[in-house]
Amino acid sequence: MKSRTHGYDGKGQAAATPASDARVLWHRLGAVPLIVEEGVGFDRELSLVAVRGLDGDVAFYPLVENRHHDGVLRMTLAPATGVTAALQEQAETFARVAMMDLEYCGVWTIELFQVGARLIANEFAPRVHNSGHWTIEDAETSQFENHLRAITGMPLGSTAAKGSSAMINFIGEMPPRTDILGVRGARLHAYGKRARAGRKVGHVTVGAPDNDVLQERLSDLMRALDSHPAAQRTARTFRTAGARAEP
Repeated sequence: MKSRTHGYDGKGQAAATPASDARVLWHRLGAVPLIVEEGVGFDRELSLVAVRGLDGDVAFYPLVENRHHDGVLRMTLAPATGVTAALQEQAETFARVAMMDLEYCGVWTIELFQVGARLIANEFAPRVHNSGHWTIEDAETSQFENHLRAITGMPLGSTAAKGSSAMINFIGEMPPRTDILGVRGARLHAYGKRARAGRKVGHVTVGAPDNDVLQERLSDLMRALDSHPAAQRTARTFRTAGARAEP
């Protein structure tokens, strides 16, 4: 069950079972209009950041893999490993049809469940997206630049990845900057927000020439997080989300 508006990062959602009291869940979610969705068993969540210009030209970034904990995105791996050309084409077809039918202009993101060789659309985000933050340093053109190019009628920039990268959200509090920036390939982004439980306060991207090197750098990052008491909770959360240094 999901609230129709103002839902994000697991907020406004509740899992229902045959034994659940729908009225209790409805009141828990604020007694507002809800959407009821069927649960889906899936292999992993992927997302696709796409962009459409004023002239109808479209471009797509590679599919990325998202890992969550408590309904909040913790890590994005870009590009996602094991993506076939057919899987990428499926995702691009979904996004292309939606953007064309809506005559949409700008960056558009679609979240997808992968079930074997099949993709099931989960959510659309008509904007730049958290799972696309890796593009700031590790794509030929960032999602933010391509959004501006699109809405101002300029040619779209290349959406190619420069190598392999990971984007890791910091939830609730920022870790020590020195420890994070000591990891090769790490670029830290602090949002200037006050620390608060469950709040995204920043992220780090870790770039590498290939996936093997990326996994080494992610291992270094986890050790850096473990070295400081204030960041140990963050490191444990990443591991709970399955965000270990493995493809």
